[in-house]
Amino acid sequence: MADDVRERCGWCGEDPLYRAYHDLEWGVPVRADNRLFEMLILEGAQAGLSWLTILRKRERYRQVFAGFDPQQVARFGVTEVAVLLGDPGIVRNRLKIEAAVKNARAVLRLQEQYGSLSTCLWRYVEGVPRQNAWTTLAALPARTPESDAMGRDLKAAGCTFVGSTICYAFMQAVGMVNDHVVSCWRYNECRKL
Repeated sequence: MADDVRERCGWCGEDPLYRAYHDLEWGVPVRADNRLFEMLILEGAQAGLSWLTILRKRERYRQVFAGFDPQQVARFGVTEVAVLLGDPGIVRNRLKIEAAVKNARAVLRLQEQYGSLSTCLWRYVEGVPRQNAWTTLAALPARTPESDAMGRDLKAAGCTFVGSTICYAFMQAVGMVNDHVVSCWRYNECRKL
């Protein structure tokens, strides 16, 4: 909306899709396993690309990755991977596509071990969103001890594209940490969640 002058985190710029993501999703606590799996896969797909690129492809990802149902994605084989590699609606990177399948299989094991992916992942912040108070984007860390531990544990469980920096971006996206800068209108909104 052109007349929306609320202050936002500088990373979301002026693109309407990016702004909507910032205003409605980023930093909002997510506890549903399918949504957590979705964000884990999308954050991995984003490696080396802009998040806006992934947002523009998200709907197609949802279609071709069975609504991010890990049980269905875990059954993908060589044929499904080959089809996905030919789909221009997603990032056609073999390693990232194969990672989504590997990660789905690992998620199923983690769900069995912890009862849910949510329980497994939210334990890194003791189940409660961390409330940071950054005044500038430059102050935001790229990784933390918690994201280091998450990445290490996810790798041990068989996941790929889950390094510490990817895990921290995931934690920000799913509201495990509130990393809106304090001057952003969403900062206080997310503190209430």
